[in-house]
Amino acid sequence: MAEKQKPIKPLENYNRMSDHDIVARATAVETGLTGNPNFPSPPVELPALKTAIDTLAALIAESLDGSKKVIAQKKKQRVVVIKMLKLLARYAEVMCKDDMAIFKSSGFEAAATQVSTQPQPIDRPGIRSISHAPVSGGLVIRVKPSRKARSHVLRIAQISSGGLPGNWIEQLATS
Repeated sequence: MAEKQKPIKPLENYNRMSDHDIVARATAVETGLTGNPNFPSPPVELPALKTAIDTLAALIAESLDGSKKVIAQKKKQRVVVIKMLKLLARYAEVMCKDDMAIFKSSGFEAAATQVSTQPQPIDRPGIRSISHAPVSGGLVIRVKPSRKARSHVLRIAQISSGGLPGNWIEQLATS
């Protein structure tokens, strides 16, 4: 039985990228798509992309003086370039036919495919300290951190005069 190939998705972390990284990625895409027979009719004209990249690069350099007007223009131009990249990313994703070599020739980076992992056991949590809270009858419980644990459930019961626990109450502790 043939193993199904995972679809290739482009890495689109544009909001976390610096202006210079956007220019570098866009330039790589423009270079990769220009004259590439695997991508015959991109949805964005490549000369228009080149012009948008050059404009963004010029505005980045010009914005170093701190001019609010130029910074606003740079932000708008960044959005224009990112929209072009998003269109081209979808195009490259479809046209590569899940062939990594063809996809990489477009200039885009592939997003990592998530590997399924089995749940891992966590360390047994311990109580670091218990102290009285400012509120009468309250306690502050500090739990030793466990690797990989995002939260703990504390089970609390009041002890009766006979030494037996009463009804258990569960309390979620997240930090």
